[in-house]
Amino acid sequence: MAQLSAFRDTSEPALLSNYRPGKFFCELMGDGVEDRPRLLEFWQRLEQLPFADLSIRAADALHDLYERGVTFTVYSDRDAIDRTLPFDVIPRVLTPSEWDVIERGVKQRVAALNLFLADIYGEQLILKNEVVPRDLVLGNSNYRKEMQGFTPALGTYVHIAGIDLVRGSDGEFYVLEDNARTPSGVSYVVENRHLMQRAFPDLLEGFNVRDVSDYGQKLREKLIETAPPNCDNPTLVLLSPGVFNSAYYEHIFLAREMGVPLVEGRDLIVVDSHLFAKTITGLQAVDVVYRRIDDDFLDPLAFNPDSLLGVPGIMECLRAGNVTIANAPGTGVADDKAVYAYMPQIIKYYLDEDPVLSNVETHICREPDGLAYTLDHLEELVVKPVGASGGYGIVIGPKASKEEIEACRKAIKSDPEDFIAQPMIQLSVCPTLTDKGVAPRHVDLRPFAVTGKETWVLPGGLTRVAMREGSIVVNSSQGGGTKDTWVLLEETAHAESAPKKTPTQTQSGTSPA
Repeated sequence: MAQLSAFRDTSEPALLSNYRPGKFFCELMGDGVEDRPRLLEFWQRLEQLPFADLSIRAADALHDLYERGVTFTVYSDRDAIDRTLPFDVIPRVLTPSEWDVIERGVKQRVAALNLFLADIYGEQLILKNEVVPRDLVLGNSNYRKEMQGFTPALGTYVHIAGIDLVRGSDGEFYVLEDNARTPSGVSYVVENRHLMQRAFPDLLEGFNVRDVSDYGQKLREKLIETAPPNCDNPTLVLLSPGVFNSAYYEHIFLAREMGVPLVEGRDLIVVDSHLFAKTITGLQAVDVVYRRIDDDFLDPLAFNPDSLLGVPGIMECLRAGNVTIANAPGTGVADDKAVYAYMPQIIKYYLDEDPVLSNVETHICREPDGLAYTLDHLEELVVKPVGASGGYGIVIGPKASKEEIEACRKAIKSDPEDFIAQPMIQLSVCPTLTDKGVAPRHVDLRPFAVTGKETWVLPGGLTRVAMREGSIVVNSSQGGGTKDTWVLLEETAHAESAPKKTPTQTQSGTSPA
């Protein structure tokens, strides 16, 4: 790959000289307050990078990802189904104090989600006490009666969680949604870091950035902890729907990182309520299944009888206590967008704590007040289908046409229970390389947590970036890209010798000191 010049040509403008975050909170500059020992040294290093050389290296990096097969699938594009996920070479950097809040908040959230699932599939006390509406849970399309009365090992339903966070104009982190079914994207977290280490070692040099390369090892350890009792040497497999799945690259990546077989439903068989893998030497017992198949397709005997992707009888093995399925069937209730609105009450009910990370204000259209407010303020709100993911079905009121607003109004009136609405958060921005220079682009963050006996959170997570100017949709299926996410071990690259002066650049965009 091309290498950067040691020094920038001083006749050229500095890389960040025209960077203007405007009214948005900037992940690099913060809120512009002086004497903030945040990221001055990183800012100064960026300033030394020549734009032309950086652009060449960025193109080389994207080619490197493609050559390594780091792709995702877009089913709606017949001309380019497999794509390289756009990658921005300017990382998003989190300080230790910022990460401490995120880590504590994610662990708290996952603990509450697991207690909530154990309860609704058990005694249902939270429903009896009317903290959460009974019909919202029991009438939920993701509620699985087959899980009623069954408790998995360690009471862990959500083994792998992806908690989507956004940062508002106030600089605070908010939970946008919970992903407790089959959260994806962690492979890009690890691959992005490896790419930065290969292509931009000079940018990383001297910064104590927490490692992410042990995710596969941690995931394997936590899943083995949740194996059924009396397993001396648990066998783990990753169950994939196959090569045509949009996240198939990630399935291969994670199986390799964990050192476990990647299987499809046809590779597994149930015998006497025990699960086995078909191998060239005969049947091999399987104790833990990390499944990347939705509930509907997991077991044709229990769910969709037309499914050819799952394993007939695997639910029988689960209920007999002979296999662990991660994540457990029925976890989709916990990431329903209407249930999300009750998470502050759920956290308080089970943990007797206030949320470390707040929810975004949410109007539930199934409730009369929420419906009335939403219909009266459609032009100001972001409307979401409660069961959708990937950015599909979202209507962004401030950016929608009159025709889109009216179509949304009609859909809400015909089925209010299918929608929630939220104010449009002024998502934080991060410096991002574009064809014309470095410009602010909106970002979110998906930390990944894995739970066995305890919960471990991967330092950093997946930063998704809306590559198009003005867009707030960061989903890869909607044109978004990713950044490497750095969690610093100390507040600056060299805490003892860090400059006393910090950037005086304000949100209006004057140069740093």
